[in-house]
Amino acid sequence: QVQLVESGGGLVHPGGSLRLSCAASGSIVSIDVMGWYRQAPGKERELVAVIISGGRTNYADSVKGRFTISRDNAKNTVYLQMNSLKPEDTAVYSCNAVSVVAGTVNNFWGQGTQVTVSS
Repeated sequence: QVQLVESGGGLVHPGGSLRLSCAASGSIVSIDVMGWYRQAPGKERELVAVIISGGRTNYADSVKGRFTISRDNAKNTVYLQMNSLKPEDTAVYSCNAVSVVAGTVNNFWGQGTQVTVSS
């Protein structure tokens, strides 16, 4: 089992910045992919950004150029630096970790952290 704990959410003005952190603990022998998803009220959960072992990243079009995902393997932590925030970025942001063991894909989720962008 892998436990994920997010931090760093909050209220920010449009144009501002926030950095989310997600610390993994537990049976973290192999985490192949870590990422951030978000869900706004009345909307489906959507992928924000992922980082794959080796460092390759992928972003939703809506956040490209504004958000940066990074991972500190020594600390088992993934970060999401969010700049130039817009009201439409308001959502609950959740951390996800994927571990593939003996051909079985295991998905783990954090509890989520609220990000509100408002003037």
